[in-house]
Amino acid sequence: MSRLWDKGAPLDQRVLRFTAGEDHGLDNRLVAYDVRASIAHAEMLHECGLLARAELDAIRDGLNELAAAHARGEWSVTLELEDGQTALETLLTQKIGTAGARLHAGRSRNDQVLTALRLYLRDAVEQLAEGAHHVAGVLDALASDQGAIALPGYTHMQQAMPSSVALWAQGFAAEIRDDIDGLRHSHRRINKNPLGSAAGYGTPNLPVQRERTRTKLAFPANHEPVTAVQLSRGKAEAEVLFQVTLLLQDLGRLASDLLLFYTREFGFVELPDAFTTGSSIMPQKRNPDVFELVRGRTATAQACLVEVLGITAKLPSGYQRDLQLIKAPLFRSIDIALESLDIMAAALPNVRFRPDRIRLDDDIHAAAEANELVAKEGIPFREAYKRVGAKVRRPE
Repeated sequence: MSRLWDKGAPLDQRVLRFTAGEDHGLDNRLVAYDVRASIAHAEMLHECGLLARAELDAIRDGLNELAAAHARGEWSVTLELEDGQTALETLLTQKIGTAGARLHAGRSRNDQVLTALRLYLRDAVEQLAEGAHHVAGVLDALASDQGAIALPGYTHMQQAMPSSVALWAQGFAAEIRDDIDGLRHSHRRINKNPLGSAAGYGTPNLPVQRERTRTKLAFPANHEPVTAVQLSRGKAEAEVLFQVTLLLQDLGRLASDLLLFYTREFGFVELPDAFTTGSSIMPQKRNPDVFELVRGRTATAQACLVEVLGITAKLPSGYQRDLQLIKAPLFRSIDIALESLDIMAAALPNVRFRPDRIRLDDDIHAAAEANELVAKEGIPFREAYKRVGAKVRRPE
């Protein structure tokens, strides 16, 4: 099969397997976005006099049919097709003839794939934000339903000051909403139109009008100058991954608390059988695997972020094939975040706190007593601290 860059020389199949790697499989999630961007590009070419009306209609209809067939599972991007861009152009040309071969005028695979990727990221960020919003809402409901139950607040893993289920749940809800703000901040880099930058140096001798594709694809701005586009590769992706890492760290800390509270020594919470698993050897065990895996996936998110930063570090300007490797950690981190949000939103409503098992230490109100002395007697806080400390001091 001929590839977009093929000049007739034979290719060692090991080269194709190595260079395409897993990219062809990863590109399947970008097909719908690539089709959308390709239609916008074709419409722009027509408006600039580079495509006849009949050719535009054939390209638009052919791409829409290919997208629908792909969504139905009738075809996929295979290793033979190399990547999503080659697949679409090859299948389109087979379907509509030479008009399909006209579509690539004024663009490169570089700006083509980056446009699809940014359109995908725009949706992915909103999916993540929606999932996080759902988890925050579940925590709000937990605070409303069980919020009056007293909990010890911990510092240094020791009981420190009195808290409550409401304070505990609302703290996590607030931070998860902060993570949503962080995710949406990444639109600043995502929402720049790369189409028309081609391989990083524009489209000499073709009257390409980037403003037209920008408007059609609802990008707030064109990415300028064209040489900045390839220099930006990995930045929007890393920013999304950074925000995903913070979000999963918050979910991991929430899970870590529940794992501690679920131990028999604490016994602060009950978890239903539907969200725990069993032991293969110990009949009495119910294991909180869901929360353990959520906690563990914070490491995966961090690793994906570091991988993307490592790929782009110290690359020279212009496109480099290394950038292809960004997709795998990007998609992996987004997927585990969406899965973790989904399972936490389902599991948290089933958490039941047990006030009969929750005990607050006798001296947990010591800080409040010191504050009361300051307020009532007007003494310096440090003096109040010493008085209360002498009263509650106990042998180790």
